[in-house]
Amino acid sequence: MMNSTKSFNSNFMGYFVLFVWGFVLMEVGFGQNQATEIKVGVVLDLQTSFSKICLTSMNMSLSDFYKRHADYTTRLAIHVRDSMEDVFQASAAALDLIKNEEVSAIIGPRSSMQTEFMIRLANISQVPTITFSATCPSLTSINSPYFVRATLDDSSQVRAIAAIIKSFGWRNVVAVYVDNEFGKGIMPYLSDALNDVQAFVVNRCLIPQDANDDQILKELYKLMTMQTRVFVVHMPPTLGFRFFQKAREIGMMEEGYVWLLTDGVMNLIKSNERGSSFENMQGVLGVRSHITKSKDLEDFRLRWKKTFEKKNSLKGDDGDDVELNIFALRAYDSITALAMAVENTNIKSLWYDNPIASGNNKTDLGTLKVSRYGPSLLEALSNVRFKGLAGEFKLINGQFESSAFEVINIIGNEERIIGFWRPYNGLVNANSNKTMLLGGERFGPVLWPGKSIVVPKGWEIPTNGKMLRVGVPVKKGFLNFVDAKTDPITNELTPTGYCIDVFEAALKKLHYSVIPKYIAFLSPDEDYDEMVYQVYNGTYDAVVGDVTIIANRSLYVDFTLPYTESGVSMMVPLKDNKKKNTWVFLKPWSLNLWVTTTCFFVFIGFIVWILEHRVNTDFRGPPHHQIGTSFWFAFSTMNFAHREKVVSNLARFVVLVWCFVVLVLIQSYTANLTSFLTVQRFQPEVTNWKDLIRNNEYVGYQRGTFVCNLLQIQGFQKSQLKPFGSAEECDELFSNGTIAASFDEVAYLKLILSKNCSRYAMVEPTFKTAGFGFVFPKNSPLTDDVSRAILNVTQGEEMQHIENKWFKNQSDNCPDLKTDLSSNSLSVSSFWGLFLIAGIASFLALFIFVVTFLYEHKLTLFADSEHSFRRKLKSLVRIFDEKDIKSHTFKENAVHNVSSPITQGSSTPLTDQGTLLPRSPSQNWEFESRRVPSIPNGELFTLESEQVEDEESTINLKVND
Repeated sequence: MMNSTKSFNSNFMGYFVLFVWGFVLMEVGFGQNQATEIKVGVVLDLQTSFSKICLTSMNMSLSDFYKRHADYTTRLAIHVRDSMEDVFQASAAALDLIKNEEVSAIIGPRSSMQTEFMIRLANISQVPTITFSATCPSLTSINSPYFVRATLDDSSQVRAIAAIIKSFGWRNVVAVYVDNEFGKGIMPYLSDALNDVQAFVVNRCLIPQDANDDQILKELYKLMTMQTRVFVVHMPPTLGFRFFQKAREIGMMEEGYVWLLTDGVMNLIKSNERGSSFENMQGVLGVRSHITKSKDLEDFRLRWKKTFEKKNSLKGDDGDDVELNIFALRAYDSITALAMAVENTNIKSLWYDNPIASGNNKTDLGTLKVSRYGPSLLEALSNVRFKGLAGEFKLINGQFESSAFEVINIIGNEERIIGFWRPYNGLVNANSNKTMLLGGERFGPVLWPGKSIVVPKGWEIPTNGKMLRVGVPVKKGFLNFVDAKTDPITNELTPTGYCIDVFEAALKKLHYSVIPKYIAFLSPDEDYDEMVYQVYNGTYDAVVGDVTIIANRSLYVDFTLPYTESGVSMMVPLKDNKKKNTWVFLKPWSLNLWVTTTCFFVFIGFIVWILEHRVNTDFRGPPHHQIGTSFWFAFSTMNFAHREKVVSNLARFVVLVWCFVVLVLIQSYTANLTSFLTVQRFQPEVTNWKDLIRNNEYVGYQRGTFVCNLLQIQGFQKSQLKPFGSAEECDELFSNGTIAASFDEVAYLKLILSKNCSRYAMVEPTFKTAGFGFVFPKNSPLTDDVSRAILNVTQGEEMQHIENKWFKNQSDNCPDLKTDLSSNSLSVSSFWGLFLIAGIASFLALFIFVVTFLYEHKLTLFADSEHSFRRKLKSLVRIFDEKDIKSHTFKENAVHNVSSPITQGSSTPLTDQGTLLPRSPSQNWEFESRRVPSIPNGELFTLESEQVEDEESTINLKVND
């Protein structure tokens, strides 16, 4: 009994344990079965390699995510629909998923055209639509909050493309794109980006999406006839590969061509026809989204290849290997992001509202249900952040931010990365990792089409013309500038002239060959505006001639830098005034200069007299003789004819400085007098153009030029304007009195004056213009190159040779063709520095003389304090008026007179009657030279004595003649 009881208890416990474990397992299983299924629709073109690649990535993403997050309470359930590469099928598939499957989100479709209608469906049904491959920027304009772009749109790459264009210095590009929304969507953004770097889309080539080979060839031949050789290609890869195959066949993959591909082709180049596509695209540049390499990415790539091999054929549509692309990585990250968002969304709203359809609207759209789960799912998706296989997953306003791009050069079977573009620092060299600037370090070695390593200049002379069509004006006059002559035998135009020589000299400076074909422009009224317009409408590739650069012309054509002097001036006749030159000799100097110069002549004469009076007999004698001598000496320095000998060093110093001043004054006077004589003789009849308007005078202008409009703007009436076609016609209008003045470009007026400079003159003012320039179409690459060539010509000797050839002896005939006819008199302000120097020199010499004189006679001033200052001053004046016997000039005479008969042997002085007077030892005697009757031959003699110190002790010896 007891054994049976124990057996029962043990069996019971065993059953209980089994029951508990079974319950636990049931609960686990029940819990797993309770994970909420979230339906997600996928719309793809299932028959394409692209869709197979991406769908494999999406399935792997689901598997990988829920392996890592087995505890999540939600599960994505994918419902796939085939859009069959058709817009309407894609829309029908989306409609079916929303109505019948009631999916919470839709992923896809592949193309931008298929996406547009699906976005509108999503907006109505509030079902988020996530695309990882629709890149058209115009989809954003639909403004649907339920559209999520989990990839970069095409506008994000245009700055990278523009940076490449700028780095190589290309100015013009041709855009080649598929003729649908995908191709057209990028164009506005590309144009703006190129404008920011001073480059332009000059032509566009649209290729139909379903174009056959003949249509592609037709467009390629059009491209061959264009001048620009830089092509930006934006189209689906399948069309792009056919396009380049045909381009290679007709020789457009040779040297000189530049092909730049967008990431629409480059992102999928490895996934389609790898071998043949690379062979046809040698030397092509392209941009591609940059994916940072990582261990996770490499592991996934290997796993993806194995998975794809099991589920699909390893070959693509045309039997070639296929590889993982960036869109497959975006698809992988999109599934991951959606799974994370679903887990963070409240499933209580996981249901659809039944719409209330009106009686008249029973279509599928009218009865479309509205998801209550969509808004909360969209909000959760916007907050998802993680690092995926393709990079950082972060949505801002439902889109990705711009990221880095790789710059690719296709060489052989290799996609060589030669640089990177990043939003924050632009282009970066792949080798040095340094930022690249224009003219600085560029990419590493680039192989261009035709296996060339020389950077293409980006344009060529178009093959349809072979030569540059250059329009040349046919003129009746001023043939020195341009003369359009036609060879009577060959009937070919062979223009000559200054403008033609400058143009051809500039072409020779180019680093490439440009062969011009000159075409005559015939116009009855020589309308230059009409000729310039021929460049705008494509009749000419350029215009060469005496064409002035003005604002209204530059609105529709481009000009090179000017190569002539600029400005419009007025030319008037000269009148001869020979009878009005009487007082012209006074005009070179102003009144204040005349007065100042005269005063300085008197002042210098006075200073020299003071310095020479005591030591130089030429400056002694009666007062009137001294005054006359001083004036004579001072004014004779005007022509350096003074005969008086200057013996004082101080006086010599003053005279030396003054002679220099006089030399400058005389030379300036002579030069200005010459100018005044010329001006007085030839005076313009008119000096102010406004007087012509007030007096209703007729004026001339060159026929066909812009000067006619310029004069009317200034206020001239059209009836006042008389046209002329040559220098001879202009001279004739002046000769018969038809016109009072003529207006024209300075270059033309100089040509007229070179033959008639004694009859006419140019007078101010000059209306500003830019001079002559060569004309090219807007944004022509020749404009910049020829402008630089013109600088090389004008800065060298070649320009001087050209000018001498066509305007020989012009400057010799008229030394100053634009003489200022309002000569001014010279004033003191022109020479105040010279007068200042002369004055300082004179006062310095006078100061030294006075100080020396007072020092020598200090006893007269300070010895006797009983005498008044006035008496002392008179004594000094008297001493100054006497000879300085100590001077070396008088000492020589004294030595000569020691042996004179009248003084020889005498020990006493003579009386005033010729007798000797006793001399007190305390007295000083003063003697004067006189003529003594008893002296043989009336010889003069001088006795040496000391000056007396007072008036009473002075004795004069006077001997009558």
